[in-house]
Amino acid sequence: MGLFDFFKRPNINEGVESYRAAKDAVLLDVRTPQEYLQGRIPGSKNIPLQSLHTVEKAIEAKDTPLFVYCLSGVRSRQAAARLQKMGYTRVNDIGGIAAYTGEVEK
Repeated sequence: MGLFDFFKRPNINEGVESYRAAKDAVLLDVRTPQEYLQGRIPGSKNIPLQSLHTVEKAIEAKDTPLFVYCLSGVRSRQAAARLQKMGYTRVNDIGGIAAYTGEVEK
């Protein structure tokens, strides 16, 4: 990992493609319910960052591939770190929906 890798942001468009290619993956939106209702990536599941402690009820298997996004990438980075501390082993922070160029549903 080079010095500038720290500043590199995840590419949500590439992340969504990886999610679609992964078997039994979950696309996790950690924004608020209000933000989620305003527009979301199709197939995503909403578990807000402040409710992340409830994720084990929805996603029991710790080896489930998780692809986490929010609005700008700040909350997804926090959520990814918390999920890893909770024992999830395949967590991918894919950044913020603000940079997403694909289909959005309401």
